[in-house]
Amino acid sequence: MTMEQYSSISLDMGGGGQKSSELISDIRKIIKDVGKWKNTGDDGAIFKIPRNAGNLIFTTDAFIIDPIFFPGGDIGKIAMCGTINDLSVMGARPIGISLSIVIEEGFPRDDLMKILRSINKVSQESGVPVVTGDTKVTEKGKIDKIEITTSGVGLAQNVIQNNGVEPGDLIIASGDLGEHTIALLAKRFNYQTKIKSDSKALDKEIEKVGGYLNACKDPTRGGLAANLSEMAEKSKVKIVLNERDLPYKKEVKAVTELLGLDVFSLASEGRFLASVSPKNAQKALKILKTFNREAKIIGKAQKAKNKQEIGVYFETELGGSRKIESPRGKLIPRIC
Repeated sequence: MTMEQYSSISLDMGGGGQKSSELISDIRKIIKDVGKWKNTGDDGAIFKIPRNAGNLIFTTDAFIIDPIFFPGGDIGKIAMCGTINDLSVMGARPIGISLSIVIEEGFPRDDLMKILRSINKVSQESGVPVVTGDTKVTEKGKIDKIEITTSGVGLAQNVIQNNGVEPGDLIIASGDLGEHTIALLAKRFNYQTKIKSDSKALDKEIEKVGGYLNACKDPTRGGLAANLSEMAEKSKVKIVLNERDLPYKKEVKAVTELLGLDVFSLASEGRFLASVSPKNAQKALKILKTFNREAKIIGKAQKAKNKQEIGVYFETELGGSRKIESPRGKLIPRIC
């Protein structure tokens, strides 16, 4: 009996017996192995690390998203891209992903297949295989539809750390920000917008430009405010952004104002922020524009005069200035 005979996921598919095997078998039919890993059908996958491979970098993330399908992607795409990007912004070449899925009893089979196809598409396009994982089914009402946890490993010869911002560095955004948050909220509240999630894997971009980056971070939860603030605080510098160069589309800012949100706190799932020395900034920008024409220089790092000046500042075209604080309190729930 194959999974095609079911319209939804039943509790016994998570019980470890024959129906569990059938579910896992159908999952493996969709998610194809594209790597050099061995024993991917065992309790753990094996990868022989080459000599002089550099540093092993390991990351993990959990995804509970509402809605699970949205313009530009779904929970499966986000889970893959999020973990690949966490490795990439540290200068690592992602080599393998672990995929853990917890499914609510009664979850539609067609929706699961759609999510799995999204996972496989990112895997095939990026060349990063899903090499191990786990699947569980829980009673109806214990979770909301589906939860996904992805862990990833990568190899890096030169690690990019987010404390590497130097005074004089220019700050680059790899594209316009906040579109992931706006796409999800528009879908959640049935608001009409053309904005789609910016979710995508960043490994190819950072592989091309990584040698120019002094520091790098992907602005997921907390957006530009939280992530640039972290970079500034760890690097002990003052980062100044210019109003005319802010990386947000007019429609994103309009929806943000309508919903009463802080545009600087909007999350992205396919963008990164980086600091680059002035001599390398235009080289890096030229490369990034081949991936996204919206890539731009948005500000500059300065030496902080004292501890209190460390942070991120926003300068208006009229000459005003204010500090951009890292978000506090409750952030927008379930967007990544």
